[in-house]
Amino acid sequence: MASSAQSGGSSGGPAVPTVQRGIVKMPWAFPAREFLRKKLIGKEVCFTIENKTPQGREYGMIYLGKDTNGENIAESLVAEGLATRREGMRANNPEQNRLSECEEQAKAAKKGMWSEGNGSHTVRDLKYTIENPRHFVDSHHQKPVNAIIEHVRDGSVVRALLLPDYYLVTVMLSGIKCPTFRREADGSETPEPFAAEAKFFTESRLLQRDVQIILESCHNQNILGTILHPNGNITELLLKEGFARCVDWSIAVYTRGAEKLRAAERFAKERRLRIWRDYVAPTANLDQKDKQFVAKVMQVLNADAIVVKLNSGDYKTIHLSSIRPPRLEGENTQDKNKKLRPLYDIPYMFEAREFLRKKLIGKKVNVTVDYIRPASPATETVPAFSERTCATVTIGGINIAEALVSKGLATVIRYRQDDDQRSSHYDELLAAEARAIKNGKGLHSKKEVPIHRVADISGDTQKAKQFLPFLQRAGRSEAVVEYVFSGSRLKLYLPKETCLITFLLAGIECPRGARNLPGLVQEGEPFSEEATLFTKELVLQREVEVEVESMDKAGNFIGWLHIDGANLSVLLVEHALSKVHFTAERSSYYKSLLSAEEAAKQKKEKVWAHYEEQPVEVTPVLEEKERSASYKPVFVTEITDDLHFYVQDVETGTQLEKLMENMRNDIASHPPVEGSYAPRRGEFCIAKFVDGEWYRARVEKVESPAKVHVFYIDYGNREILPSTRLGTLPPAFSTRVLPAQATEYAFAFIQVPQDEDARTDAVDSVVRDIQNTQCLLNVEHLSAGCPHVTLQFADSKGDVGLGLVKEGLVMVEVRKEKQFQKVITEYLNAQESAKSARLNLWRYGDFRADDADEFGYSR
Repeated sequence: MASSAQSGGSSGGPAVPTVQRGIVKMPWAFPAREFLRKKLIGKEVCFTIENKTPQGREYGMIYLGKDTNGENIAESLVAEGLATRREGMRANNPEQNRLSECEEQAKAAKKGMWSEGNGSHTVRDLKYTIENPRHFVDSHHQKPVNAIIEHVRDGSVVRALLLPDYYLVTVMLSGIKCPTFRREADGSETPEPFAAEAKFFTESRLLQRDVQIILESCHNQNILGTILHPNGNITELLLKEGFARCVDWSIAVYTRGAEKLRAAERFAKERRLRIWRDYVAPTANLDQKDKQFVAKVMQVLNADAIVVKLNSGDYKTIHLSSIRPPRLEGENTQDKNKKLRPLYDIPYMFEAREFLRKKLIGKKVNVTVDYIRPASPATETVPAFSERTCATVTIGGINIAEALVSKGLATVIRYRQDDDQRSSHYDELLAAEARAIKNGKGLHSKKEVPIHRVADISGDTQKAKQFLPFLQRAGRSEAVVEYVFSGSRLKLYLPKETCLITFLLAGIECPRGARNLPGLVQEGEPFSEEATLFTKELVLQREVEVEVESMDKAGNFIGWLHIDGANLSVLLVEHALSKVHFTAERSSYYKSLLSAEEAAKQKKEKVWAHYEEQPVEVTPVLEEKERSASYKPVFVTEITDDLHFYVQDVETGTQLEKLMENMRNDIASHPPVEGSYAPRRGEFCIAKFVDGEWYRARVEKVESPAKVHVFYIDYGNREILPSTRLGTLPPAFSTRVLPAQATEYAFAFIQVPQDEDARTDAVDSVVRDIQNTQCLLNVEHLSAGCPHVTLQFADSKGDVGLGLVKEGLVMVEVRKEKQFQKVITEYLNAQESAKSARLNLWRYGDFRADDADEFGYSR
């Protein structure tokens, strides 16, 4: 429209000073352009064509309004002294006469170019570059700057003339991007889908309009900003109409709040407008109840995932949307020979997990599912991932992912611009990360990373023995439950001691869970899973207190665990998920356990579902406490270095002999191919002993094909063999047909010396007296390791353990149970006799008073 009023060629219209790319050819050119712009832009006009040139240009008159009765723009220009009648035009017609009158009036009034002076003050000093764009933007302090939009490159990029200083700058709309025009090799431009429509949308509303621009940031020589117009915000309008998408790299500088832009984009997505015509929401297949729900946090898996319990009782793993937990950087940060423990070895992983654990465990949270990340197969560099539910988790109005990022304990994932699977609060996450970087928090700190030296003494018997006295003296120790193996078996982290231990609950007998054994899966006892779940829900990742009483031979600590003042052993018994074990008799919790068990029995639930109350027999209390002596004949096959021994039941001896005979006949007819058997730890097999015969065995350890540690399950002895002397155990002779015949026992009422020489003397004496002989065995009491028994010689009925005490080869273990007092007295009398005679251990007197630890003895 404006160009039609500019001069050129020959016509009866006025001659206007011209502007070329901002270089002023004549004074008053810019005021003339501005007069036309303000008069005509956005207005309805009518025009008449008076002349056409051979080149195709058309000249005529423009009238403001719907017909020629409106204001004649040519006359207005001349009347304002912003144009002259064209030289050489002397036609005597009403239009020319009117233009002549207007010009004379302008001259008389000294308007425009007829004013005094040469009009140099109307010449603009255009500035095409800014020396320091960042400083220029900051100097305006985000206050609106008046401007004129001179050109629209595409829907979201314009050229603007900043007033009053005439800076001609490129302005990119903050936070969005419209489809663009790709420049081809031949110089032509190819529009992306909806690029032309987006450009027209902006052009029709802003081109040559008076606007205000908030300068928000800069990108090279381009300014990032927001254009304000009385009719609306073009940035938000473009988004709402589906002409643009949000961009992460500049949305943070949008001063009116990124959420407004996201909301406008969401509006277009939901209606599938224009560029979103094929849009599918990340959670389109989910019901509303699956998109938003309240759940209880049961476990923190790592720094970006939690396990929650739904109202239905089901468990669900939730990953925090758009964040990445701490990870190892570089290749040389980890010792190749050391097994990686991510929680302790990756910097800030422990701090991140602890932050989530303390904030969330046991609490109810609001979960809003943002997207479902589909399962992905493994590649050479990336492991396989199962399907992930990614969500925003809030508690008390706090976005947990944002809090984690703001403390520098996680980073924000950067996405491709077309990747819509991200957090619904992605901008807040980016802002939180920017704050953490600015303040040097956590992962962004320049300080040395925290190191967690945590000793794992689970299953390490030697370390556990050294640690036991310390924990016993400590009384109640603080701990965090790291893992629950079963209802009564847990892994604990002791913060003060910075170590991990395996902990067994004392005083109870919990249903045993399912176990994978070589060749078969052993089913769990009834209610074992319920007991495990009960313990998990109550104590997993909670802060608890533990009292350590003792340890078993595998290096596991045994004791009592308290959660919020309640004893977990008592709670398991109370909920009919465990029974009281006789070892609880000596504890201070025995009455509580018995009371809980009695109440559970009455309800007849779970482990007591088939309980039948026995009629009370009136018997003297003394009889209940009498020692039970029911000796059975056994055959001693092996004695270990710690004075344990293995026996076979005499009654099943013939079955074993028959099985061995049949097995050897079978092997003779189908001998194993030498070297064909590949031993695996825990597997049952056949092994050729030094006598050249085959026996049933279990693989305990595989060092190499030449060094395989085996245990002969029917005799109790161990051997290291090459795999060539091993073979597959035929199914007809497996432990299902006949269980392993060697059973391990320990002597009751005695203490084995810790001193190696003294222990060897005791073992040699026992080997000489009872190995490969028939004896009589009576089980006295059970323990965590193996049953403790008394053993008698078959002929003389003499007590083997008592004989060792009499010889001064072992010490007496004093027990307080009433039923054992008579036999303990006999053992103590024998010990006094050995002391008086200065036999073996006592040859230097009673060493236990002052020098027990020094000599390696303990009471």
